[in-house]
Amino acid sequence: MADKNLITKTDVAKAREIEFAETFGAAVGKLTEALGVCRRVAKPAGTVLKTYRASGTLESGDVAEGETIPLSKYKTEAVPYKEIALKKWRLATSAEAIIDHGYDGACEATTDALLRDVQKSVRADFFTFLATGTGTASGATFQAAAAQAWGKLGTLFEDDEIDAVFFMNPLDVADYLAAAPVTLQTAFGMSYIENFLGLGTVIMSSLVPKGTIYATAKNNIVFVYIPVDGDGISDAFTFTTDPTGVVGIHEEADYTNMTASDTVVCGCELFAERPDGIIVATIGE
Repeated sequence: MADKNLITKTDVAKAREIEFAETFGAAVGKLTEALGVCRRVAKPAGTVLKTYRASGTLESGDVAEGETIPLSKYKTEAVPYKEIALKKWRLATSAEAIIDHGYDGACEATTDALLRDVQKSVRADFFTFLATGTGTASGATFQAAAAQAWGKLGTLFEDDEIDAVFFMNPLDVADYLAAAPVTLQTAFGMSYIENFLGLGTVIMSSLVPKGTIYATAKNNIVFVYIPVDGDGISDAFTFTTDPTGVVGIHEEADYTNMTASDTVVCGCELFAERPDGIIVATIGE
């Protein structure tokens, strides 16, 4: 009889699931840290996420002695968050591939590739949303466009103390980087610079069109996700998740076609609470 502490292929699969989930969760954590995102909102099953925005008019405070003080009227309006869809991916590694490359070699390479592509998908969705920003600015040069975007943010968020974040194409900042000592950090597959040109944090990605700069306030960005380990999904399915429950992975053998099957689920969105607080700046004419 085999020793009870013998490490089997099932144990190895579980370890690989944990590594996948932890790596993805760590990347998400670095991204939100880079953006200064403090609000990580989990969407429980059966709920609709909303935020409330107050608006109104302040009446004059010049009131004569003995006269009735006029009422200032304010109201709150519910603003629903963007709906979040649970995305699902699956891959299968054949028995023949495992025979040729070994279990770890064949399966680890495919799941690592899947992890990279899932991260790319999240990034692509986010930059697609940034392009829908309604704020505009322009400048004749790269630095002028960045400065105009920064100034526009100052007028939009004049009642708040903001920390700006800019999204730029690496080719647009290449000339500056060639002539200046700059320290790069990385998060979620993107490079970023803190306090670039004294304006704020800059995140560089080829997903930003060349000649365009996106800018917003850090606290304008919200990370909302469906907790894979929360009520609902965990009642019906078994997934290994990172501590936040952002991503889940399940691996099992499928004997009907002799494959090792991986299923990955993730439902998360990075978006701006105020679309008019996203500045789309154009470099040049």
